[in-house]
Amino acid sequence: MPMPLHDIDNSLLGSFMITDNCYGAICFSHLDPSGTKFFGFSEFLTGLALMVLAWTIGDVRYRFRIRAAPVPLLSATYVIVCGVGILTLITDLWRAQGWLVPEGKIISPALWQALIGAIFFLTFLTWAWFAFIRPPQFGRSNAKRFAQTLYRHIVKGDPAELSIISDELATSAGALIRYAPDRYRTGKQADEFREGKVPQRLTNTEAYAHDILLLIADKRLCSAIVNSSPITALAIFEEINNQGKYGVAIRTFAKNIVREALSNPNSFLYHETDVYESGLIGHLRPLSQAMFSNPKTIESIDSLLDPDLLGNRKWSAPQWAAYCRLVLVAIQGYADAKILTHSRPLKRATDYLVSATSDLYTVNGLVNSYESEPVQKLQEIMNFVKEAIEILDKHSTPQEINLRIRVAYGRPYDSIYDDIASILFETIYHASNVKSPWWDCWTIQHNTIWSKLQFALTGPAGRAIRHKLHRLLYNEIIHMEEFPNFKSSAILAYCLNVLGLNIPNGDFHKECRPLHKSTLAWTIRNYTKLHTNYPRVAEACLPDRITYDADSNQLIKTYPAEGLKNEPSSVYLKLDPIS
Repeated sequence: MPMPLHDIDNSLLGSFMITDNCYGAICFSHLDPSGTKFFGFSEFLTGLALMVLAWTIGDVRYRFRIRAAPVPLLSATYVIVCGVGILTLITDLWRAQGWLVPEGKIISPALWQALIGAIFFLTFLTWAWFAFIRPPQFGRSNAKRFAQTLYRHIVKGDPAELSIISDELATSAGALIRYAPDRYRTGKQADEFREGKVPQRLTNTEAYAHDILLLIADKRLCSAIVNSSPITALAIFEEINNQGKYGVAIRTFAKNIVREALSNPNSFLYHETDVYESGLIGHLRPLSQAMFSNPKTIESIDSLLDPDLLGNRKWSAPQWAAYCRLVLVAIQGYADAKILTHSRPLKRATDYLVSATSDLYTVNGLVNSYESEPVQKLQEIMNFVKEAIEILDKHSTPQEINLRIRVAYGRPYDSIYDDIASILFETIYHASNVKSPWWDCWTIQHNTIWSKLQFALTGPAGRAIRHKLHRLLYNEIIHMEEFPNFKSSAILAYCLNVLGLNIPNGDFHKECRPLHKSTLAWTIRNYTKLHTNYPRVAEACLPDRITYDADSNQLIKTYPAEGLKNEPSSVYLKLDPIS
């Protein structure tokens, strides 16, 4: 039976459409608008909103981590998110319009959605990995990005941000020290370092590590480290000691850390005191030990004991106490290592400690000056000397120490013992400038200094220091034979005040007897001539209550009637006439 005409047309039309959707071996079919949909443009927008919220509420810590990641995460995330958004939008449009898609079993519509969703999800996981799970550390893959990100934050100088950034540096301390060039290593790099140049033959990682160590010396960042993240300084110095790289570019950083720590009463220097005040931290002193207990570190990074040469005269008594504690840690390290010879960093510390009492003259005429700031600083210096001598008595023997250095300048023949003797000598000179009132003068010169020394200078190290101190005092006194001056006269006045005009019998102060005899003998021989030729210098040689009687040519020390004494008493020292 013949086929109807309209059936023949539909059959031909269907055959034509099927033939039109195939191009060679590749055929296309219409995408089903009602097919499975689990990741489209609406889901993408929801996920993007959550990611934007996470990026927005993330603080500077996580933004720093993202920027310092080993891959350019910000730009990569932007490109991927844009690509995923465009693909999901086109996919939803394609489905809604029922447009043609290739036929085949390689990728289905569901697998296509899963692939786009997986890319989007992995982008978020990568961001979360570097921001939260595994923060990036300085290394070969991110040296430039790490340095640039750190540079931007330090230049900005926001205190809140620097507090967070300083904490982030702790995890990269080991890598920074490992890659940083060492000026003490052999080779051409060491020669260039000694010439004050940055070595040219450095890898990018080594160059960036060197620059970062210079960059973190910024005072604002050092202040943030001391105040908020001392663990960063601890990590850096522990790595220096562990790796033995003492020549990295850390000197300015070390100086600023110590300076900021001394300026901040809440820093580790004020909490790492002793077990009675700070418990276990005061006993262990982790940061103080890491920074100051290794003589190699002290010798290589000599700025550790030289933080503020111009500003130390403005330090308060608590600041001097903190500085004395860190110097004691250094002396302990030198004593444990049996290093007693000349040390340039310890000599610089001596110059600091000498200046602590330079303002004692300001208490002249003050009533109850014992409670004043200069006297409190004097007490801290004397406590330091006492503890330093105790350390040397326990951990060292002065058998190989030169008791008397006859060269014009002691270095390199002097030692830690000479440094402590110099501190005592200059402290005595500063105390000799206190003239009145008499009781305050006596309390400072005798009770605070001289009397304490008699109990401190009893061990093997103490006896060596006493010998050197007495030699310094006597050499200064006899210097007036060549050049009469007011410093020597002040030293003589101090000795006459604390020793007296007569030599006591028995064993009382027998350790001071050689100095006492020598001082009185020199005074007997030279005072009359000094008074005749230089009366002002001779007058400065006499403390309060000691006067010169020209008629009888003798010195008279008067003890007034006070306490249980009904009448004043006097002690006389007969002088030689001018020959």
